[in-house]
Amino acid sequence: MKNVRFGVVGSGYFGGELARVLNQLEGSRVVAVHGGSRVVSLSEELQCEAIDRLEDMVNRDDIDAIVVASPNHVHKDPVIQAAKHGKHVFCEKPIALTSSDCEEMVVACRASGVLFMAGHIMHFMNGVRQVKQWILDGEIGRPIVCHSERTGWEDQQTTVSWKKNNATSGGHLFHHIHELDFLQAIMGPAVSVCMAGGNLAHQGEGFGDEEDVLLLTLKFADGTLGTMQYGSGFRWGEHFVKINGTEGAILLDLKNSKVELNKGGYITSHNLNYSAEEDLERAQSYQKVDSGVAYGTAVSKMPHWLATLIEKEMTAFRDAVQGKPVQESLQSLFDGTAATTSIVTAEAAMASLRTKKWVSL
Repeated sequence: MKNVRFGVVGSGYFGGELARVLNQLEGSRVVAVHGGSRVVSLSEELQCEAIDRLEDMVNRDDIDAIVVASPNHVHKDPVIQAAKHGKHVFCEKPIALTSSDCEEMVVACRASGVLFMAGHIMHFMNGVRQVKQWILDGEIGRPIVCHSERTGWEDQQTTVSWKKNNATSGGHLFHHIHELDFLQAIMGPAVSVCMAGGNLAHQGEGFGDEEDVLLLTLKFADGTLGTMQYGSGFRWGEHFVKINGTEGAILLDLKNSKVELNKGGYITSHNLNYSAEEDLERAQSYQKVDSGVAYGTAVSKMPHWLATLIEKEMTAFRDAVQGKPVQESLQSLFDGTAATTSIVTAEAAMASLRTKKWVSL
């Protein structure tokens, strides 16, 4: 097995954990880390180099692939530089904050003949894999309408994170793009979108400028529909996806950590995560915050259920770099589909919010 050598851009909550996981995987080693206030301590922990300049990282001959986990608005440069220097690339979601940047990143990797994996980690959930299989097996017939909510409430902050401003995070729709990606993975790419919303309760000192209420309607090519609610302006927080078909329905309950198939009134339940312990851990975390919009920080402890998903995600990337075939269910993460579809739709939704009109994609 070829030992894949990685460089990691970003040393925060996700960047740090991605690096730790890569350094522990068989056939994988982190050579260098770059970027962020904790880069030195991370390098010391992993016994690798801390590099000040991105150019010095992508120029190294002893690095095969670059993992990009910097803040959302600064993904483009490291991805394109890595591609130009022949490095395979993994990029955290959202891939970019504009469709033009996203397309440029995908094209740069294709032109250089390197892999480009989109970091949509939701695809690695046990429950999501089960949902895909149920739909593939025709358990609910033809999906006709879906609804998703990722909502909660946020109080005034002593320090406002980059995650709370549209220019750096893209706001809730981009930063929490998982459900928008998942709905389109199930229903197909949206052909038009309409969104209403605004910043209704989080203005002034101690808050960012992102909209705290976003209400979306999606139309798909076959006439089916989807609706979504996002934001931190909801005192009653929810986190779920419901998929209704001609013969049954599916509930992906991320708040209570379960997945249910309802067919003819008979309900079949499965784990959302990979063990009952991980499901309990996740469900208990929602009891503490009652919100689908919680954020990790560089000093937060990574929950076991999320660490498991990161390990599966990084294993898939390492395997692809080693030349192993990509699973069919994960092809969209490697062929540009998941990256571009989610960003194009999110961008169109924000345009709809501004113009107060339906926007075609």
